[in-house]
Amino acid sequence: MKTTPHCWCAFALTLLLASSLAPHLARARQSTAPTPDEAKRFIEHAEQELFDLGLKAERAAWVQLNFITFDTEIIAADAQEAANTAATNYAKLAHRYDKAPLSPELARKLLLLEHATEFPAPDDPKAQKELATILTSLGSDYGKGKWCPDGAAKPCLDITKIERLLATSRDPEELKRAWIGWHAIGAPMRDRYARMVELGNAGSRELGYSDVGALWRSKYDMPPDDFARELDRVWEQLRPLYLSLHAYVRGQLAKKYGKDVVPPNSPIPAHLLGNPWAQEWNNVYELMDSPKPAQSYDLSKILVERKTDARGMVKYGENFFSSIGFAPLPDTFWQRSLFTKPQDRDVVCHASAWDVDDQDDLRIKMCIQITEEDFRVIHHELGHNYYQRAYNQQPPLFRGSANDGFHEAVGDTIALSVTPEYLKTIGLIDAVPPASGDTDYLLRQALEKVAFLPFGLVIDKWRWEVFSGKIKPAEYNKSWWELRQKYQGIAPPIARTEADFDPGAKYHVPANVPYMRYFLARIYQFQFQRALCKTAGYQGPLNRCSIYGNKGAGEKLNTMLSLGASKPWPEALESITGQHELDASALADYFAPLKTWLDTQNEKNNYPVGW
Repeated sequence: MKTTPHCWCAFALTLLLASSLAPHLARARQSTAPTPDEAKRFIEHAEQELFDLGLKAERAAWVQLNFITFDTEIIAADAQEAANTAATNYAKLAHRYDKAPLSPELARKLLLLEHATEFPAPDDPKAQKELATILTSLGSDYGKGKWCPDGAAKPCLDITKIERLLATSRDPEELKRAWIGWHAIGAPMRDRYARMVELGNAGSRELGYSDVGALWRSKYDMPPDDFARELDRVWEQLRPLYLSLHAYVRGQLAKKYGKDVVPPNSPIPAHLLGNPWAQEWNNVYELMDSPKPAQSYDLSKILVERKTDARGMVKYGENFFSSIGFAPLPDTFWQRSLFTKPQDRDVVCHASAWDVDDQDDLRIKMCIQITEEDFRVIHHELGHNYYQRAYNQQPPLFRGSANDGFHEAVGDTIALSVTPEYLKTIGLIDAVPPASGDTDYLLRQALEKVAFLPFGLVIDKWRWEVFSGKIKPAEYNKSWWELRQKYQGIAPPIARTEADFDPGAKYHVPANVPYMRYFLARIYQFQFQRALCKTAGYQGPLNRCSIYGNKGAGEKLNTMLSLGASKPWPEALESITGQHELDASALADYFAPLKTWLDTQNEKNNYPVGW
């Protein structure tokens, strides 16, 4: 096979990018107002080039995350640099056409083009190369991260095995060691992360934004400060529910580990919540004293006993979507996805869904474990894939979700339908627990859905303050734990210093993925679910509704999915819910019976609320 030297490819790509932008750069320097035809040509050209570069970057990223080597890091960094630089340049040039008379469709494309970059590079080519290298290296550091207990005496553990240990061990000292071991991967990232912030802010200022955080917040069809206030409004609505759950869980953990380990009136030690990041608490469910119905079940045990393998887990998810009217996944999905962790190499195991060619090359990348948690995660990830396919007939700039929270919410909505009723219908359990078991079911859901809410806020609140300069590099870790205590009421198991960089132990920070989408998704999913259950004709407690098998609900869902990013998110929201704004009432109503029960338990057991 004839091979082409890598340096020639990079040089050729640079020449191609420079030559393709040259006419637009020349026009940008003109003083005359642009014509509508000129604006149309510019947008169409940008749309096609960003699609082509994005496809190359997507393929390079897939290889790099699944085969982490020195060479794949360079290849992915080169592709990311080309795509990111082009997106940044087009975003800058797009402002020339802000006042041009455009059709609604072209005006929407122009707006999306101005927001086409997540992390803009500065104009300087050396800075562009440096930023791409940093971004790729941080992601690789995370993927290669391991904890080696007792030096070389025991095998090193990757994040998949650490997650399993933290989910199942009830030895507080072992949990502490694992927590400390995993969080050590962040420290080497610290200086590069600070430099990345400098470069991204420089690029953002060239686009007219004060910093990267302002750019990220501008992508929600409202002014950035209005968006931040909207999030605070919704959080205050839900905070009382979280406080009740926090008080109950702390009391139950103190009952298990003792008040010397879990003091009342104090934040909960992060290593005791069943998850490396204390973001969801469903793995400590078995320690809770909620009333267990006679027909309770252990889905993880059932799946293992049935010898369900990774592909079988994914098949359950595909069958759900087929039941509501969606076409089966393409054969290439099964050929190209990663379902289990390879034994011979490092990969990034964080679950993700991919649409490599923006057409039908759908994939998931996930180190599947045969557990109830991963059963639900699979339904969630496939939600991304079906959303990607639903909008693939849209023009390239509209091939995305109404906002990033929608993409996350679709999969979460489907996961809400993984009810006992659904599990009985597909033959995984023999009987549905009676209504007397709803409190227990809602508690299990709350340990995942409600416990996550403040964590979903903290990741980006910390980054927004880092980007704005309010949090200085010398206080990265201190501020991280101050925010986590303020919002989550948790604390590290041992004192942390600025020699640590604990944010780096969470995938989305080194991978530079905006996180507010997950908080939004926790709200949207209940709005979506309430509307789809109404369409399905369901009457009864929302927690018992599954849209499995209902093609009417599937059709309504697909109507919204097929819009992609062609409409502002309030219009997309209205198409499925009839509402124009973020509404926490559906989530609050879903958990209202649990809130009453939690308040009663906290009072009866003298569990203090707050910290």
